[in-house]
Amino acid sequence: MTRRSPPGSSNWCDETRPPFAPRRGVRVGSLRSISRGTPSQYRRVAASPRAAFPGDGPAEKLLFHVNRKVTRRIQMQEVAVLGVGIHRFGKTGDDIVGTKSVTELCRAAVDMALKDAGVSWNQIQAVAAASSRFSGGKGWGLNGNDIVEDMGSTGIPVYNMSAGCAAGGNAFNVGYALVAGGIYDMVLVMGGEVMPKGMIQTSGVEEATDPEFLRQRCIGMPGPSFWATLAKRRMFDYGTTEEQYAKIVVKARKNSVGNPFARFQKEVSLAEVLASPYVSNPLRLFEICPVSNGAAAVVICSQAKARQFSAKPITVATSTVATVDFSDALPRGLSGPVPAGPSFHTESKGVVLKAFEQSGIGPQDVSFTELQDNCCYYELAYPEEWGLCQPGEAERLLDAGEYAPTGRMPINPSGGFVSFGEATTAMGVWQIAEMTLQLRGQAGSRQVPNAKIGLAQTNGLGGNATAAILKR
Repeated sequence: MTRRSPPGSSNWCDETRPPFAPRRGVRVGSLRSISRGTPSQYRRVAASPRAAFPGDGPAEKLLFHVNRKVTRRIQMQEVAVLGVGIHRFGKTGDDIVGTKSVTELCRAAVDMALKDAGVSWNQIQAVAAASSRFSGGKGWGLNGNDIVEDMGSTGIPVYNMSAGCAAGGNAFNVGYALVAGGIYDMVLVMGGEVMPKGMIQTSGVEEATDPEFLRQRCIGMPGPSFWATLAKRRMFDYGTTEEQYAKIVVKARKNSVGNPFARFQKEVSLAEVLASPYVSNPLRLFEICPVSNGAAAVVICSQAKARQFSAKPITVATSTVATVDFSDALPRGLSGPVPAGPSFHTESKGVVLKAFEQSGIGPQDVSFTELQDNCCYYELAYPEEWGLCQPGEAERLLDAGEYAPTGRMPINPSGGFVSFGEATTAMGVWQIAEMTLQLRGQAGSRQVPNAKIGLAQTNGLGGNATAAILKR
């Protein structure tokens, strides 16, 4: 049987391309899918000048293979951070967050980000939201839908992203991809959380795929005890002392004094940290990040759009996502032997190295780093694994003051998780907001001199990890 092209045109389609290639015979969005033609034949798609949504740019020309093989010609566009907003972190019942809901926290952060960007809610074309099981989201983690309803339902698409503690970075990656791919010109990325009291517990379900459940059920090891095993291992490998772990907290709290969004804004002495009780030896109470309530939001857009609002927008050099490598036994709940040599944190190492590769930026180019310090141990381990310094060198740099905002390798000039506490889904977005303030030169007393390039990293349950590099 002879198959014919759609009547009236030699093109496969005269409407704007959706953000992904359609399957044969399936209608997707406003694009009439392709179900006719010789299976081995390639056809060029010409898009009409019409845009599917206000603000969409001209659609790219594509080559479709009707046998479900697609060759895409997409010119990625540069992405910029246009506006940022943060609701100060706190705990339920205090004078900072009181009894505010997730939506109320997010609303404050979103309003701040829109004002900072100089745009209105109606100019936002999509929302990428971090979500979790802890609160809000209609009981299904639909935090993005809650904030859209609160801000005003304009019919825009919402992407709710769940990746454990890496959800914020994951949502930013989705927003970045939507703008970089030319699908939307302006996207809001947001995350917020109201956390239950105490250490983060398991899901409450006896789920064999939950490593937190396995650790607690099989060997009685909650999160802090898990981190303590890593801290002990470092003490054995490199001779790290308890005083050096405590110094990280002293540095972090000194940075947070000048941060209006931090939960803790008071310095602590080395003696005070060492006097705090053990949670799990060698980690003390002050050396482990608490849980917090908080929210953050950023407005991102194309560089071309950003220049209409700012003469020097902050550029997103890259955003990456990765998962754990099978050789890493730790995410499987300590269920396998520990190989010889350092082989931990394969998800975080992999995602950061991928960010360096994609951006063409190396460790030596990074002006400062915002990393996930659930406990003080990570500020020593991660920089070495990513090539910011040599293995076993972190302690010496810490002792020499090089971790400070004015040092050679500033780590967490914001104060980090230890000073903010962890509001899980907000953290990756908050890091982007903090880096933007640094690169604008708006970080106050915690400002890194002549900051040009910032690196952020998060990791979460299930071996999820994200990284982002911003530059000015």
